[in-house]
Amino acid sequence: MPQYAILIYEAETPGGVADIPPEVMEANLRAGERIEAMGARVVNEQALQPSSATRTIHKGGMVTDGPFIESKEVIAGFFVVEAADMEQAVAIGRLLPIMDGAVEVRPLLTG
Repeated sequence: MPQYAILIYEAETPGGVADIPPEVMEANLRAGERIEAMGARVVNEQALQPSSATRTIHKGGMVTDGPFIESKEVIAGFFVVEAADMEQAVAIGRLLPIMDGAVEVRPLLTG
């Protein structure tokens, strides 16, 4: 079954996870069981530390603080799911609550 990365982009909140509304957190926690009910499977799911914990390695080896892309949103977390096709992967992405950002669905390369 093909695999897809589902990337969650959100604006960072000053208090981090503590500032996420309870209904958004609850919807995120229930996503796994809803994905399984669709016949798909979560391969990996991770929330990420704040962007201030990020280091970017540039061409030539220079390392800088923070994410490379300047944007008001950061990658807040990601899933890797196995889904029947892109349509199902997008349906899975729609299960995830969006506070102020977006959810990106991208097929993974296969060997």
